[in-house]
Amino acid sequence: MNDKLRNMTSVYLLHKNKILLLFRQGGRVVNEEWIASAGGHFEQNELNDAEACVLRELKEEIGINKDDLKDIRLRYITLRRKNKEIRQIYYFFAELASEVIPEYTSNEGQLKWFELSEIRSLKMPFTAKFVIDHYLDTGARDNKIYGGIADGKEVVFTELPEF
Repeated sequence: MNDKLRNMTSVYLLHKNKILLLFRQGGRVVNEEWIASAGGHFEQNELNDAEACVLRELKEEIGINKDDLKDIRLRYITLRRKNKEIRQIYYFFAELASEVIPEYTSNEGQLKWFELSEIRSLKMPFTAKFVIDHYLDTGARDNKIYGGIADGKEVVFTELPEF
């Protein structure tokens, strides 16, 4: 039997030295863990446009439009096999345009702003944890896109250069 494909997006919202995370509650796939600010599954018309998917999810889950962002960038793409699925997740990072930290609510769980220095110890899904660790160690200082393959013990990242 062939594995099914599950394509998803996630976006981490940043404001100065803080990051907005969602404590996911009541989810089918992810539950009782800290995840990105918003994200979800691709709609049929978004299969070749991960940014369209993540912007739709931001609007649906938090009420944020692209105009509310200074910058939104695809930074990580991870692959993991689980439950007879190949899970491909496109991770975006975005800066808020607002000068003050807005208080947002989500229909997916509890949102909370954290200092970047606080988030390594939070309970997160497998690939998200490695994305955050890599971002804090490396990705926050560049604009590269990284690909990551989960091997059961870790996610191994490599830069995805254009050539």
